[in-house]
Amino acid sequence: MTAISYGAGFGVGMRMWLLWVLLLSLLSAASGGADSKAVTTTLTTKWPDTPLLLEASEFLAEESQEKFWDFVEANQNIEGEHDDTDQAYYDLIVKKARALLSSVQVNMLKFALSLRAYSSTVHSFQQIASNEPPPAGCSAFFSVHGEKTCDEEGLAALLKTALSRPKPFIFKGDHQYPGSNPEAPVVILYAEFGKADFQTLHQVISSKVYEGLATYVLRHYVANPSGRRVYLSGYGVELAIKSQEYKAKDDTQVQGTEGNATVMGEKDPVDEVQGFLFGKLKTVYPELKEQLKELRKHLVESTNDMAPLKVWQMQDLSFQTAARILAAPAAEALSVMKDLSQNFPTKARSITKTVVNSEIRKEIGDNQKFFKGTLGLQPGDSALFINGLHVDLDTQDIFSVFEVLRSEARVMEGLRSLHIDTPFIHDILKLNVQPSDSDYAVDIRNPAINWINNLETDHRYSSWPYNVQELLRPTFPGVIRQIRKNFHNLVIILDPRQENAVELLSVAEMFYANNIPLRIGLVFVVSDDDDIDGMQDAGVALVRAYNYISDEVDSQSAFEAVISIFNRVAVGGKLSVGDVVKVLEKRFPYVEVSSVLGADSSYDSNRKEGGAYYKQTGVGPLPVVMYNGIPYQREQLDPDELETVTMQKILETTSFYQRAVYLGELATDHDVVDFIMNQPNVVPRINPRVLSTSRTYLDLSDTNNYFIDDYARFSTLDTKEKNTAVANSMNYMTKKGMTTTNRHDDGYIRPVTFWVVGDFDQPSGRQLLYDAIRHMKTSNNVRLGTINNPAAAPSEETSRVARAIGAAMQTQSANNAKNFITKLAKEETAAALQKGADVGEFAVGGMDVSLFKDAYEGPKFDSLLSHAAYCRDVLKLKKGQKAVISNGRIIGPLEEDELFNQDDFLLLESIILKTSGERIKSKVQQFGIEEDRASDLVMKVDSLLSSQPKGEARVEYDFADDRYSAVKIRPKEGEVYFDVVAVVDPVTRDAQKLAPLLLVLTQLVNINLRVFMNCQSKLSDMPLKSFYRHVLEPEVVIQADGSFSPGPLARFLDMPQSPLFTLNINTPESWMVESVHTRYDLDNIYLEEVENIVAAEYELEHLLLEGHCFDVSSGQPPRGLQFTLGTASDPVIMDTIVMANLGYFQLKANPGAWILKMRKGRSEEIYKMYSHEGTDSPAESDDIVVVLNTFKSRIIKVKVQKKPDKFNEELLSDVTEENDAGFWKSLTRGFTGAAKTEELKQEKDDVINIFSVASGHLYERFLRIMMLSVLKNTKTPVKFWFLKNYLSPTFKEFIPHMAKQYGFQYELVQYKWPRWLHQQTEKQRIIWGYKILFLDVLFPLAVDKILFVDADQIVRTDLKELRDFDLEGAPYGYTPFCESRREMDGYRFWKSGYWASHLAGRRYHISALYVVDLKKFRKIAAGDRLRGQYQGLSQDPNSLSNLDQDLPNNMIHQVPIKSLPQEWLWCETWCDDSTKKSAKTIDLCNNPMTKEPKLNAAVRIVAEWSDYDQEIKRFQTKVKEKINPNTKIQQGTDVHTEL
Repeated sequence: MTAISYGAGFGVGMRMWLLWVLLLSLLSAASGGADSKAVTTTLTTKWPDTPLLLEASEFLAEESQEKFWDFVEANQNIEGEHDDTDQAYYDLIVKKARALLSSVQVNMLKFALSLRAYSSTVHSFQQIASNEPPPAGCSAFFSVHGEKTCDEEGLAALLKTALSRPKPFIFKGDHQYPGSNPEAPVVILYAEFGKADFQTLHQVISSKVYEGLATYVLRHYVANPSGRRVYLSGYGVELAIKSQEYKAKDDTQVQGTEGNATVMGEKDPVDEVQGFLFGKLKTVYPELKEQLKELRKHLVESTNDMAPLKVWQMQDLSFQTAARILAAPAAEALSVMKDLSQNFPTKARSITKTVVNSEIRKEIGDNQKFFKGTLGLQPGDSALFINGLHVDLDTQDIFSVFEVLRSEARVMEGLRSLHIDTPFIHDILKLNVQPSDSDYAVDIRNPAINWINNLETDHRYSSWPYNVQELLRPTFPGVIRQIRKNFHNLVIILDPRQENAVELLSVAEMFYANNIPLRIGLVFVVSDDDDIDGMQDAGVALVRAYNYISDEVDSQSAFEAVISIFNRVAVGGKLSVGDVVKVLEKRFPYVEVSSVLGADSSYDSNRKEGGAYYKQTGVGPLPVVMYNGIPYQREQLDPDELETVTMQKILETTSFYQRAVYLGELATDHDVVDFIMNQPNVVPRINPRVLSTSRTYLDLSDTNNYFIDDYARFSTLDTKEKNTAVANSMNYMTKKGMTTTNRHDDGYIRPVTFWVVGDFDQPSGRQLLYDAIRHMKTSNNVRLGTINNPAAAPSEETSRVARAIGAAMQTQSANNAKNFITKLAKEETAAALQKGADVGEFAVGGMDVSLFKDAYEGPKFDSLLSHAAYCRDVLKLKKGQKAVISNGRIIGPLEEDELFNQDDFLLLESIILKTSGERIKSKVQQFGIEEDRASDLVMKVDSLLSSQPKGEARVEYDFADDRYSAVKIRPKEGEVYFDVVAVVDPVTRDAQKLAPLLLVLTQLVNINLRVFMNCQSKLSDMPLKSFYRHVLEPEVVIQADGSFSPGPLARFLDMPQSPLFTLNINTPESWMVESVHTRYDLDNIYLEEVENIVAAEYELEHLLLEGHCFDVSSGQPPRGLQFTLGTASDPVIMDTIVMANLGYFQLKANPGAWILKMRKGRSEEIYKMYSHEGTDSPAESDDIVVVLNTFKSRIIKVKVQKKPDKFNEELLSDVTEENDAGFWKSLTRGFTGAAKTEELKQEKDDVINIFSVASGHLYERFLRIMMLSVLKNTKTPVKFWFLKNYLSPTFKEFIPHMAKQYGFQYELVQYKWPRWLHQQTEKQRIIWGYKILFLDVLFPLAVDKILFVDADQIVRTDLKELRDFDLEGAPYGYTPFCESRREMDGYRFWKSGYWASHLAGRRYHISALYVVDLKKFRKIAAGDRLRGQYQGLSQDPNSLSNLDQDLPNNMIHQVPIKSLPQEWLWCETWCDDSTKKSAKTIDLCNNPMTKEPKLNAAVRIVAEWSDYDQEIKRFQTKVKEKINPNTKIQQGTDVHTEL
């Protein structure tokens, strides 16, 4: 594209001539003027820069631990390997990594290093090291079971005594040296590899590992951390244009500027200005460089006109922007989209001149119907799909996108290395092979089940209709049809002696008594000893009593008797023989009880069968309840739950039956139970090991020519190559199957491959093999291979059977081998071979015996040795252990006595066929390759696809049209590519984020990209009112001198100077960032008053640990439970309170290992930990260890339980927490002087807690004055609580000095807006939300009253009076709006419409001042109610226009408000002048009539305001002089604590 192409119609010469004229006129005007102004933003970590070499190793560790250690070995000491420039260091890392990674993964590594994605991982080890702590004078050291040393002699000494000390905790992310002996002591090396001292210690310890003396774990530890910080990327920065309706700008001048002019640089993002391509012009006319710069500046200033558009001009902006993007060449379209969306306010005027042709409109319209129908997208919505996986831009940050890219790359490269062509790769990816959560059922047609009723034969149901067609008769929704068929069967398997047996039986009785159409069966699991006496064993007694009554009367009476026996058992008690005897005697007074219950009772049928049925079905721990054979989840067995779930299942299954009847699959004369039991999800046995969803797979995605017959060669291969070598060498047995073409068994793709692993010279190994063969003989889908895992070293004597199996597989046809091996697996054959019988005697007909003998008697044991090594190193089995590998999935090691039989192989086969086997097979058939290779390919592809973490299903999209309305970028031919589809409206926030992301993707990987425009028509408002930058770079930037660039940053250049901006930063969900070091007011940036650059610096203050907590006994969240987070030496660094909404809690932390505990005091007294998931410690340990080592969100689940003696106690009781000393200690730290313990009591009663929020310099100035007015009028000690999230660095630096000067305490609190609560986008509304939504969790439980005072308020009275005001049981008190200034009546919106009817005569209250009784507030769950109501109302953009005020007023009926007397809040806008003299506080409300600026109003209305203002200004000057002007306040001099 040339500079001329914009001016269609101009001659080239004409255009050039114009350019000269323009340049001359400009230069003659000699417009010197200031350079254009900029806003920049950076975000750094709090921790020091981490070495890229270590970050690269963590990237490799995610590929595999092997690659990690290969990388470490290759870089033990790199100090001499590069000249000391950053460039050389970086190139060396990439070069070393390239040896271990594919080209796509190398690009991923570069991106990860640019993102600094693993900096947190490296730093987490640093934090763990600092807890050790490191011994003095060591730059690298060993820790052996808690004792430390940094030399070889010390290590040897410590190893001798190590096992007498407890083993250290090994984290999931730890790096264990391969071949470490698990029995040996654990040696942790803390070091920075790549340095000389690492090399020496590494060699010492690795030699110890080879001798079997140690388990070696490496943790990164940088002895001398760098002085720099890590510059992060992956966040967005927004400059939003503020409304200037009310002037809210501070008039104090900013002292001193900062920022470096280098950020401007030559690299300007906006190349085209008003049709001139300046990049092009600079290259064509280098001599005019300076003049071009001036011209560009002049043009920029004239384009940046922000005059508002008329409504009719805005209507078509979305389509016009799309047209501009689509008109650009494909390669530049994304850059155009990025430029237009990110600088929209200044581009809008020129975009309105664009003409949109009808083809684009029509195609977008057609596509939108499709988007709505298949993807559920409305016009204006956006979506991103990578290989069909949906990436949700609102919740997923760049780190999760990076993970998607990596795992997709792994799969695609795996498929590629299996020689599958690129077009097929995307077909295979779309196969949804994730393990389905379909519920497996067991067969209930078993005599061990005692059926209590039978709907088809029992008299009580005889009036019900019998015909299955009744199912199709219409009824009201939710009505359960009563039909005389056993459609619904409930089986309860229980041990009568367990406590909860009675609850389950009473639910069953309720179903039976209420004539629910449910057939109920019981299975009693009791002792199966032969001569047991029922008079001694309550369980046996119950079974015999049940059988006796069944025989004498009927099963219903027996069931009733069982219920009455259980009704005698006390709550929480256990069944006793006495209970059984009492009921029997009462009902059958003439029978001799001992003859029914005694040891030689004749009523003993089904006693042993019950236990046998339970064992054979493998359904898990008792009690078990099954509906049509499908076991319920554990949590569904709670009696109330059980009732609801069962009724639900009956209704759900009815629709399944209706369909079967409608399609004629089920008729009245069919046996319904047989019909259910013939469904594909019914298996003979449910084996949790097979069904478990946590699965491990072999990596079979490799192609090579290695085999196992050369042991020396085999032992040098890496894991992946070994897997392939074993697969290459495997011979299979199959069923002799016929296929349609009449060829024999070899001509058939078998989608299920079993490898049976065991010692076939031991009975247990042979038994497993025999069961596998028996199953294989029933199925045409299976092929079977064997791997021998000998219990002893292979020798001629110990490997007879194994060698015979190997030889037969190698030399005989699949069918003969199968028959021969079946014989070998029998015990008598093995016994004969042991005695020395000739193996030839067992040959079967058709075998080539001499060929077999040659192979059997061959001298080489290589294959056996390779198999043994493979079992040890890759499968991680001990000698002789058994396992089964099905399509690459490892099931094992199986325990010595664990049952794994023919039924389990059937279950395995049915799972594979159902989830992946059949689908992959049908794809592989299209490739037309020979059969054994095809079966191999199915196995390898299955293993590769199934091993991927379970994600969302891929979206199938065949889009309407992409001719006119989509940006298309084609992939490079022949290479693996990512298929990326984006749907976007170019004038939305999503487009601002998406364009830079897609640009980075195109540079990062080979990509087939389609971006569909999804425009909105008839816009009535400016669609984007902000400038936006997304900080993201595809690789580390290195400057011309070979050093790293300072770091990624957001640059806003050439900004218009007239508007007032506010700067917002959009970070991933789990980051808490704070603004540091800037003198400017980031809430009110006015570029006209700025000298050159506003440099906003942010710091990542915390990574969030979020969680959900529930009480297992009630199933409810334990409201008010407190958790603390810390380390072993400092257990309480952070604390938090559990909310009732979702049991949510959040804790602020940083990379490292942390311990989560319940807070000392009531939390710990009443509750104990029950279980936890998502943590890094074993589920049974009481101390919950959580390692934060990534930038991604971390969410854990914790279950707690009340201690038995505290069952009736509540956490939020009315008693005050006098004994909760932990809190009081934390509060005293806030005092300027240290407090003595005996003063605690009086302090607690007599501190006034005041909460306030402020953002921007003006409101912070008001806030200081408000504090001063409180302190001047209040005698009692005061503690201020400020919301830290939005305070400026200036305020945070000044506040400790003010606290010292005026003698108050303060604390900065912060809370991250939870991700599940509807987000606000406007800063002002977010701050309003914080005023009201989190009152119950912002403050410690010990604070029982808090006063909120707005920043722009002046207090004229002692606030103790307000704190002690009687709220008469309401959780909070607000002042109603004044009604006395009559001329404002037109603005009192609460007097009419919605509010008048909603308030029903109550007053509308103002939120500038309120008092909260936090005890009452928490007790009635007011916070949770407010959040619940907010969640409902906030979805509507027109509701809650004054969020902090409308919400409590809207909830007035659910959460009552006590109205404070009117004099507590006087504000000129609403109250008349006569009431001013009695005012206790004055608020500077905005005046909608006069729109008077706040500062003017303050001086005019409040006499004392200026004096306060001057006093604080004098004090500020004094503080500035005291601190040397060049230095900032050192961190750590704060006299406050942080929550």
